[in-house]
Amino acid sequence: MDELTRLRELRADAPVPDRAALAPGRARLTDAIAGRNRRARGLRADWRFASLGAVVAITAAALFITQLVDTPAPRPSAPATVAGDLDLSGPEAALGRAADFLERQEVPPEPRTDQWIYLWQVGGVPAQPTRKDGSEPEVKGTFEVPDPEPSWIPYDDKAAENDESDTDYRTARESYEIAADLPEEPEALLAALRKVFPTGSGPDGPPEAKDEHSFRALHVLLESYPIPPDALARIYRAMATVGDVKVTDHLIRDASGRQVIAVTREHDGGDTRREILIDPVDYSYAGMRDVVTRTHEVSAPDDPIAMVYRRGDVLMDVARVKAAVVDAKGQKP
Repeated sequence: MDELTRLRELRADAPVPDRAALAPGRARLTDAIAGRNRRARGLRADWRFASLGAVVAITAAALFITQLVDTPAPRPSAPATVAGDLDLSGPEAALGRAADFLERQEVPPEPRTDQWIYLWQVGGVPAQPTRKDGSEPEVKGTFEVPDPEPSWIPYDDKAAENDESDTDYRTARESYEIAADLPEEPEALLAALRKVFPTGSGPDGPPEAKDEHSFRALHVLLESYPIPPDALARIYRAMATVGDVKVTDHLIRDASGRQVIAVTREHDGGDTRREILIDPVDYSYAGMRDVVTRTHEVSAPDDPIAMVYRRGDVLMDVARVKAAVVDAKGQKP
């Protein structure tokens, strides 16, 4: 995906592909993924796969990306007193408690148009499926993951705002205003987001059902930074009402080693689930995962030997380590 920066280093014992030779494969890979989102030069929220073949291409390429480098030290796990107060019995309980907390927070002023968003994300594609005959898949493309170094994104980016090539992309300023204007009532909020982030058609895949569309639209917006705490509270309350949304009954480890809440929903008609990760201390957005829910085989159009994906394989794992508003590009919070 063209919005993701490359890993600066790869595992020492893994061969480094020739970028020129792999360029056509990379183009084919990015075309296979439904849509693109350059938000904050981070990972796209809309990881809908246009076909099962796209999953094959993505994870085959990931064979080169098997270990994070320069990963920051994990933030300490949530204090026992905080974790003990969590109610992970279901989405209404967990997300309702998060919303209650956020509604008590002071709303900071909106960033100035000359300010920047500092963003630090880490992650990768840890799953390494095998071919049915036991051989390693031929890698025909590259896959970019969040750079272990931070990035800076202008809060107000007029050039990007006028680029209509990605219907899901919004600048940080646009996203802030979208979130701030969301209605209170969950059904109305979800309807508003489905309108802002339309469902797929044509090369972006078939249109999504209402609940799948709602969950994806929520995630697209959650990738934005900053979101006012009162707006985030409304988003979480609406998320709890989306059909088939669940909350894992225990904290999980994200790509940076932190313990986080996982709000999950299985992709309609697929064999994976999306996990939206939330910090259990301040209830901020903490990242995402895509996880295989059923062991299955997938065949790529140009590879007659099926790939085997096993239940529990993590296809994508990205953690937001730090996000902040700063006064200049290169400034650290």
